[in-house]
Amino acid sequence: MEEKKKKILIVDDQAGVRRLLVELFKDDGYDTLVATNGFEAVDFVRKDPPDLVLLDMKMPGIDGVETLRQIRQINQEIKVVMMTAYGELELVQKSIALGAAEHITKPFDINSLREKIKANLAT
Repeated sequence: MEEKKKKILIVDDQAGVRRLLVELFKDDGYDTLVATNGFEAVDFVRKDPPDLVLLDMKMPGIDGVETLRQIRQINQEIKVVMMTAYGELELVQKSIALGAAEHITKPFDINSLREKIKANLAT
């Protein structure tokens, strides 16, 4: 029996980042979903929970920390990897307290990102 593809939800308000990550993870054999903001991400989690959420910290509307809080209220099992270009310690600490599995700083190293995602989906 064929193993089901792992599903990654990419949440970022920057179109270029979304395109890059979709291509990267499709090439690696993952199913990818895309949300442009936290509201869309929470909606995806409710309707069709992914195996992993790659979540930008700074977005208009609701930020990554609030999005993570809402995802946790819906589903405790989903792995969430936070992305930030800002390295803001307070936001990182809040997201760790809410159960973020990992933090990645933009601009990210593609190979390092791939390894972190692969490791988080393996557990």
